[in-house]
Amino acid sequence: MEFLAEYASFLAKTATLVIAILVVLSAIAGLRGKGRRKPGGQLQVTRLNEFYKDLRERLESGLLDKTQLKALRKQQAKAEKQQQKKKGKAEEKGRVFVLDFDGDIKASATESLRNEITALLTLATPQDEVVLRLESGGGLVHSYGLAASQLARIRQAGIPLTVCIDKVAASGGYMMACIGEKIVSAPFAVLGSIGVVAQLPNVNRLLKKHDIDFEVLTAGEYKRTLTVFGENTEKGREKFQEDLDITHQLFKDFVARYRPQLHIDEVATGEVWLGVAALNRKLVDELQTSDEYLSERARTANLFHLHYAERKSLQERIGMAASGTVENTVVGLWSKLGRLR
Repeated sequence: MEFLAEYASFLAKTATLVIAILVVLSAIAGLRGKGRRKPGGQLQVTRLNEFYKDLRERLESGLLDKTQLKALRKQQAKAEKQQQKKKGKAEEKGRVFVLDFDGDIKASATESLRNEITALLTLATPQDEVVLRLESGGGLVHSYGLAASQLARIRQAGIPLTVCIDKVAASGGYMMACIGEKIVSAPFAVLGSIGVVAQLPNVNRLLKKHDIDFEVLTAGEYKRTLTVFGENTEKGREKFQEDLDITHQLFKDFVARYRPQLHIDEVATGEVWLGVAALNRKLVDELQTSDEYLSERARTANLFHLHYAERKSLQERIGMAASGTVENTVVGLWSKLGRLR
């Protein structure tokens, strides 16, 4: 036990020293970078055709012997040469721009999405295609409204938009998905939830029980409808429900605008469906994973994955390093204590 205590003390001192150094470096970086930080980030472009080609070639190298592999490479080179000669220099492969959106409740990925779309719209033409790999269970109405509006820019430019859903596109996620001219879903992806929900606790009776007064002062009859601490009224509840109904109707109208083939009142009940059932209700157009769809497109088009990465300051990077150091130290300490007991 004495060794255990000494080891724990050593780890604690080491962590303290490292954190202190990182805090000092962070402060220095903050002072030096104050007022000099450049806004924005960097657009990263990756050719996905090379990725798929590399996967195939690695598998071939692992399965075939040297003689077979050499013969295959020779055959592939000959086929590519003949294909290029047949098509001629004037004819080029189409382009597919691939974007990703992994949504949280605040649709935080919208900031990157808007920059990616702004960039591709400077070059993309109606002969190209944009593919969005979308994953989101929805969130704040105004946040997902903005994200959906960014995708609408692609449609307004006349560029084909395909939305691929492997896991979930519900509520605000489906608000985004419906803008696609084509929606491709995995068989067991979750879709729908075309509805609006709001909930909050009310502790007014608890406050009264302990003789605690809480007052809400407003200017405007409906500045506050339902509150957490105040006493809610039936009139306030009715107004709150009216606001939800208005938002729901706007949601329905938005979906119906981009997918007129839907029987909107039948699917706008707040329910969700898996991919197969969603296809029957015309919420999606095809059942495929995004991997299958993109690998097929890679045969006839050049695929470019776009990702806009926000630039992090030195201070932010040091802060992330400090956080990681603390986490690793705590985990390591508990791991050692667990083995030594």
